[in-house]
Amino acid sequence: MGLAIAHQLARRDQRVTVLSRRRSEAAGFVAAGMLAPHAEGLENALLHLGQLSLSRIASWVAQIEADSGLPCGLRSSGIVVPFHSADERDAYATAAFGDRLDREQLLQEVPGLDSQWKAGLLFVQDGQIDNRRQLMRALESACVDRGAQFQEGVEVLELFTADGRLSGVRTRNSEGSEATLGCERAVLCSGAWSGQLLPQLPVFPVKGQMLSLQSPRGALRRVIFGPGIYLVPREDGLVVVGATSERNAGFSEGLTPQGQTTLKQGIATLLPEAESWPPMERWWGFRPCTPDEGPLLGKSPIPGLLLACGHHRNGVLMAGATSELIADLACGTEPKQDLAALLSSFRWDRFQSR
Repeated sequence: MGLAIAHQLARRDQRVTVLSRRRSEAAGFVAAGMLAPHAEGLENALLHLGQLSLSRIASWVAQIEADSGLPCGLRSSGIVVPFHSADERDAYATAAFGDRLDREQLLQEVPGLDSQWKAGLLFVQDGQIDNRRQLMRALESACVDRGAQFQEGVEVLELFTADGRLSGVRTRNSEGSEATLGCERAVLCSGAWSGQLLPQLPVFPVKGQMLSLQSPRGALRRVIFGPGIYLVPREDGLVVVGATSERNAGFSEGLTPQGQTTLKQGIATLLPEAESWPPMERWWGFRPCTPDEGPLLGKSPIPGLLLACGHHRNGVLMAGATSELIADLACGTEPKQDLAALLSSFRWDRFQSR
């Protein structure tokens, strides 16, 4: 999210500095890269934001690829959601946006799918992007090529205000030296850690463990999005498998036997043949979640500080629309009406009246 916003601001000839405590913590290096507002079954304003961002993905990626000269790995692979019955399928929140499949049609889309799955939905408009290996690298390069500055290994410890507005931040680098950096405008997009700088923000971590498998090339054509488990096939045969959803893990790092067993069992329930595919990599990360699983966008408790955090499972999907919206607000430009209309749904203080 930070890179996407930095890139958009740099494209508008703004002077941008990215402060990053630890590059590897970014959720963009962890997520599976599904572009799936429909397959995820999103609803209401969250679905609308996801759809608006999905419609912008192609042009957003084209900008990044043009500025970086690197591919982002965008694929219109379509996503299949399997169900145990037709009734379960038809009751899905976004069923109206998908093609209904019976068991025979389901097997045509996903050969080898376990016999418990009797019906499905195919969302041809949903897709994926190779965020771990391609998008993040391209975004970093695009930011640099557009003049954005990076301070890696620098943690923001405190926000300063003067006359009621943001005036700067106190930082500490990897060697322990502290410094003050003055600024009039900033964007807080610190993922699951955002609440550590602003305790008023109801953002908390949801740990996810993942792994990848090497499949025979062409063995899996569609993304499979099952309950609690998904398989995302890359073009070169790598299949990303995720993800656990550990709400009580806090910021505890590392893989766990229980988490890895959950993934293994999930693979067996979806696509039994994939159990024999060799594992390639295992990793974990922290989703930035809020009580309603929607992001915090726009104004913050501190004038001059904008928010772009709390995107939970859909940060990669929503990065295109979010970066456009936040860049408009930061530059004093009127956002496009479709995005501006959603700001009230994602106010940081929307939970206080509940």
